Amino acid sequence: MKYSILLVEDDPKIVSFMEVVLMQENYQLYTATSASDALVMFQTQTIDLVLLDLGLPDIDGIDLLKIIRRQMDLPVLILSARNNELEKVKVLDLGADDYVTKPFGTQELLARIRMAFRRQIRRPEMLQSIENRDLCIDFDKKLVYKNHQEIHLTKNEYRILEVMFLNIGKIVNYQTLLTSVWGPYADDQKTLRVNMSNIRKKIEGQTLKPEYLLTEIGVGYRLHDYRYEG
Repeated sequence: MKYSILLVEDDPKIVSFMEVVLMQENYQLYTATSASDALVMFQTQTIDLVLLDLGLPDIDGIDLLKIIRRQMDLPVLILSARNNELEKVKVLDLGADDYVTKPFGTQELLARIRMAFRRQIRRPEMLQSIENRDLCIDFDKKLVYKNHQEIHLTKNEYRILEVMFLNIGKIVNYQTLLTSVWGPYADDQKTLRVNMSNIRKKIEGQTLKPEYLLTEIGVGYRLHDYRYEG
C-alpha cells in the first residue's frame, strides 16, 4: 500500500520537482497551491503525511499548521526558505514534526520523510501488530489478516480498522472515525456506514450478527476485544 503525501506549495517549479522525486520513490502525491485547496484535499483524499510551505497565497502556513493539528494526527514537515531559528522553534512547538530549509537536498528530504513515517504518532511506538482471535493487523505492512489470510481492503477500509485496533475494546465515536479517515471537516456518516458494511462483509462470518465490529447505536463502533477471553 502506497503512502500518500500532500504537498502544499505554490511555487510551480518546486511542485514539478517534487512530483518527479516523490513519484520515483513510489509515493502517492497530491498537491495544493493554497491553504484552502489543502483543506479541500483533506476532505476528498486520504493523506498520510503533509509537506507544508509557510509562504502560501491565502493564509500563512503557520495558521494552516494550527488547523491541521487541531483536527488531525499525521506527520507534518515544513518546507520553507525562512531560516530564522525562532520561527523554526515556533512551528515545532505548534506540532510540526520537522523543518527542512530551502534549498534542500533530495536525499536529505527523502530521509526526513522516511523518519517521519517511522515515528508516526498515529500508533503507539514500537507497536507492530495486534492479534485479536482470528484477526491480525500488521501496522508496518498496513495489512489485515483473518486466519492468516490477507484481507483485501481499500485504503479507507484499512484506515478505519487501524483506528479501531488502536482503540480495541473501546467505543470510537462517529466523528473520530470520520476525522481520522477523511479529514477535519468530514461529516458524511452515510459514507462511514457503507465502509463499515463493506468491512464486515470481509471480516465477519455473519454480517447481521457481527463478532468483531459492533455498533454502539447513536454513538459509534467498538472492536470487540477477544485477547483476554478464555
